[in-house]
Amino acid sequence: MTDERLRFDGWIAGVGTSSGTRLVVGHWPRSPFGAFSDVMVERPDGERVLLAPSRQVADFVAATYRFDRTEVAPVTVTVAGDTWLVEAGPLRLRLRTGRRSAFGLLLSAVPASFARSPLWAALCDVPARLLMPGVRTLGRAGPGRREWYGARGLWPVVDAEAVLDGVSLGTLARLSPPVAFGFGSAPRSPSLVRVTTTVELGPGTR
Repeated sequence: MTDERLRFDGWIAGVGTSSGTRLVVGHWPRSPFGAFSDVMVERPDGERVLLAPSRQVADFVAATYRFDRTEVAPVTVTVAGDTWLVEAGPLRLRLRTGRRSAFGLLLSAVPASFARSPLWAALCDVPARLLMPGVRTLGRAGPGRREWYGARGLWPVVDAEAVLDGVSLGTLARLSPPVAFGFGSAPRSPSLVRVTTTVELGPGTR
């Protein structure tokens, strides 16, 4: 029996806040579950919360990453130019991106077919770890699962406002300490990454 590969094509935004809460947003227009978005929240005390739009998505993501709690609630992402508005259950996040750096432009030139390959992820893994501590581009996910990320663009997040459970999370800050949902973290500098994520399911994990 061959392994099954599930691809998720979209964006990942990672931001820190001055309150110590860190947020990672996944926005996936194309996925095996259709279009969806989800949010991973890590509080200052280390509690990891998943906000997912359906039980199906919540079960899959929770089997791939590590959380202390999951909540199923509507999750919407609205993009207008350089501004993203994320509404997910008790969370409301607005972020604004800046202009791409030379590195971001270089990533945008990578052909989509190559960006999906584990070879590209392996080639990027060591430079990513050296340039962006905490970042990994491939590794082991949940039991019997392997995952890799193919970055195809990178934008800095230059401004963000977030409210969780009716309380402001403060001003934009670095994603520090790194989030601990999986084998790697989002970049320490607040960023929006255009990415194709592949999750490979081994036998007995589907």
